Amino acid sequence: MAFIANRKTSSFLVLICFLTLSLHATTTEACHRTDRKALLDFKSKITQDSFRLLETWNQSTDCCIKWEGIACDSNGRVVNLSRNGISTDEENPFDLTMEGTISPSLGKLKFLRVLDLRFLKDLAGTIPSELGKLYHLTSLLLDINRLNGSIPASFQNLRKLNRLLLGQNLLSGMVPTNIFQHMSSLTELDLSINQLSGALPSSIDKLVSLKRLDLSLNKFSGSIPYTIGFLENLDYLDMSKNQISGIIPTSTGELSKLTVLHLNKNSLSGSIPSFSKLVVLEVCVISTRLQALLIDNNRLSGKLPDSFGKLTKLIRLSAKNNRLTGKIPASLGNLINLQILDLSRNRLSGPVPSELAKLNTMLETLDLSFNPLSLVTVPNWISKMNLQALHLAGTGLFTLDVSSNRLVGKLPAWIAKMRNLHTLNVSNNGFHSDIPIEFKNLVRCLGVLDLHRNNFTGGLSTIFAVSGRFRYTFIDVSYNMFAGPMAVLQTLVLSKNRLGGGIPKSLGKLSFLKTLKLDKNEFTGTIPAELSSISFTTSIVLSHNKLTSSIPSGVMNLLDLVEFDVSYNKLTGKIPLHKRTFPASSFAGNSGLCDSPLPPCKTA
Repeated sequence: MAFIANRKTSSFLVLICFLTLSLHATTTEACHRTDRKALLDFKSKITQDSFRLLETWNQSTDCCIKWEGIACDSNGRVVNLSRNGISTDEENPFDLTMEGTISPSLGKLKFLRVLDLRFLKDLAGTIPSELGKLYHLTSLLLDINRLNGSIPASFQNLRKLNRLLLGQNLLSGMVPTNIFQHMSSLTELDLSINQLSGALPSSIDKLVSLKRLDLSLNKFSGSIPYTIGFLENLDYLDMSKNQISGIIPTSTGELSKLTVLHLNKNSLSGSIPSFSKLVVLEVCVISTRLQALLIDNNRLSGKLPDSFGKLTKLIRLSAKNNRLTGKIPASLGNLINLQILDLSRNRLSGPVPSELAKLNTMLETLDLSFNPLSLVTVPNWISKMNLQALHLAGTGLFTLDVSSNRLVGKLPAWIAKMRNLHTLNVSNNGFHSDIPIEFKNLVRCLGVLDLHRNNFTGGLSTIFAVSGRFRYTFIDVSYNMFAGPMAVLQTLVLSKNRLGGGIPKSLGKLSFLKTLKLDKNEFTGTIPAELSSISFTTSIVLSHNKLTSSIPSGVMNLLDLVEFDVSYNKLTGKIPLHKRTFPASSFAGNSGLCDSPLPPCKTA
């Protein structure tokens, strides 16, 4: 009996040992020989591993148990390769980098589900077409590296992909037309910040599960396919900064789950379609929760939709540099949270709706520049707003009056683009700095300039820096901090106005003045003898006025004077002796003048 018991005990122990060994064999996940070789070949192609991301990968250990970044299934087949550059130290984050290329041998990991080599920054070379053999792959993450070349056409075999991230590389060429034909499970596609070109692949409409699509900052051309509207699960769509042309498809308005839409900086044209169904959109185009609407730098035409006025959460609206026409919608006055409104460089017509006055609490920047608004003056309600920046250049404005506010900072240079401006009044504010050099472009039309009671500095040369005719009838620069001489003025032409009174004696202080033309006005009184102090003058024209008395001798004997014309005044007396020769026509129309070059004076 003892013997039998011993035999039974022995058999039981053998069975236990067998079961234990069998269980151990199924749970140790011993690395498959093919997978080990493929991984070691990948390591051999890495030329720099400063952060020792692959330090544990060696022949003497089991890749399924000891190798960091590797996970296996119960059969010892590698299912996860994750060696990315994302630091796990939240308190002291830093970049993990790795240099080298991606080995084609990774295509032999035929049970691989996740390949994550993102954020390594220095991973270069082409993407091996062999990765298209990884039929079980669900995540292919290679973004933020230096990979170049084209996207392999073999990727069309990756039918189980959920995520494909190739953004921020150096990829180029066209995306294969049928690459997405069988990727109905894909939820995230990022091809942004590459050099990809050509039309958007037609198979993009097969991505029926897609939630996030980023194609921005490439060289994609052609039009947005109408079928983009079939991707009903999209919540993020960015096609900005490409060369996409044509219209925005109306089907885009069917993407009811969209929260972010970026289409700016393309060559889009046509009208803006209705997006009334995009009720959860938060960035870019229409919804009541939208905070930023940026459709600038395209070729969009037609009218601005009145429905924009329903975007009551909008903080920024920018539609600049398009071909929009019609009037500015009065409904924009409902955007009570708006801080920036930029409609510049379009074809919008006036008037500017007074309803915008309701934005006086939050609006900081209003830019309506370069629209044919046909403004005559700035609407009164604008001066009552708390604007930090107002841009009205190129709007046909004749009068800009923003006096007696609390405006500070530099005088905006864009005002100089108002070539038709006749009246500029910025008095009684807090402007400082020099007058911008661009203001010399204004003086041909500017008649009234009022800068008084500010903190302007520098000289006045910009105000008078003109080589031809200008029309000043009023200048007030008092109560500022202008400095330096006015002698910088070289040309003063006030011809063909209705200026009256005496010619100011202070003109004699403009010692560098070369040209003085005051003809065809209504000046009275005498010719100031002080003009003889303008030693560099070559031209003095005072004809067709009502000047009286005699001609000062010093004026006609200026060394550089070559043109002198006082014709058609009421001058009398003997023409002073002079070294230069002037024609008789320069003195005609003055019945009381005599002597050379006119007839001699009559003696008593």
